[in-house]
Amino acid sequence: MKKVGIIGGTFNPPHIGHLIMANEAFDALSLDEVRFMPNAIAPHKQLADDASMENRLEMVKIAIKPYEHFKIETIELALGGVSYTYNTIVELLKREPDVQFYFIIGGDMIDSLHTWYKIDELVRLVQFVGLKRPGTKSATTYDVKIVEAPEIDLSSTLIRGRLKTGSTLQFLLPDGVESYIRREGLYGTR
Repeated sequence: MKKVGIIGGTFNPPHIGHLIMANEAFDALSLDEVRFMPNAIAPHKQLADDASMENRLEMVKIAIKPYEHFKIETIELALGGVSYTYNTIVELLKREPDVQFYFIIGGDMIDSLHTWYKIDELVRLVQFVGLKRPGTKSATTYDVKIVEAPEIDLSSTLIRGRLKTGSTLQFLLPDGVESYIRREGLYGTR
């Protein structure tokens, strides 16, 4: 059975923390691939300075391009509306019934798993994989396979803040993402 990791999120913008999480899960669980899945509208957050769906998708493509084991999953963008993981996994399993999906989340999401839409049903459909994050408990009563990995305290919020203030982004963004942001005038870089 094919083993596929899914890392979802707004990727607003994608940063090296996302790549590290995906790669650590890929290696620890001997996955066949990891798919980066930008959501259409996140149920947990919506910001005034969000990049468009198209911008976020393009940034993810740029970020993962050098890595053969990373792919794009556009199902949530195609479905549109608010992206609930339960609905997405149901659709993915209809499309690919012979795949075991591993949903990769960070410590903040582990802590809030009890608030997720249809979580009791969702944990029966997909194996959650958690990576700890500084400043979180990274704890839940739900079945989450914890992957030991370097804990990185990096967020898209921090990246957007640095873009606004002109602070350094060196080593924080995947190659090509910063130049795309500046070329498109995203996050106040116009």
